[in-house]
Amino acid sequence: MRGRRLRDQPETPADYLLALAEGPLPAWPHRRIVWPDFWVPRDRADAIEALRDALQRARDGAFVEVACGGGRGRTGTALAALAVFDGMPATEAVAWVRSAYHRSAVEMPWQARWVRNLAVDARA
Repeated sequence: MRGRRLRDQPETPADYLLALAEGPLPAWPHRRIVWPDFWVPRDRADAIEALRDALQRARDGAFVEVACGGGRGRTGTALAALAVFDGMPATEAVAWVRSAYHRSAVEMPWQARWVRNLAVDARA
């Protein structure tokens, strides 16, 4: 799994892209969710479904990528959410993404709160 900016063209194509912003979409399978810049997803249920689908694809062996405009705020938030759905405590996910992916990931306090609130959804 990797995070990136949507406008960057990766050298190695992924098997699946979860797009979190407007912008170019690849030739490989993808899904876009509505997630305004510096905010959280507009449709929580749709976002959770898309994140769970991306995680299952990764568990099944697909090379999954998550991308937004700058590759930090929304992408970092989504990566932290994926970590929560994969079993990481929600209270640790943001710090982990900032250390493992990018120190500026999950840019806004409400994005971090959104991740922490996923603990209930992670048990479902």
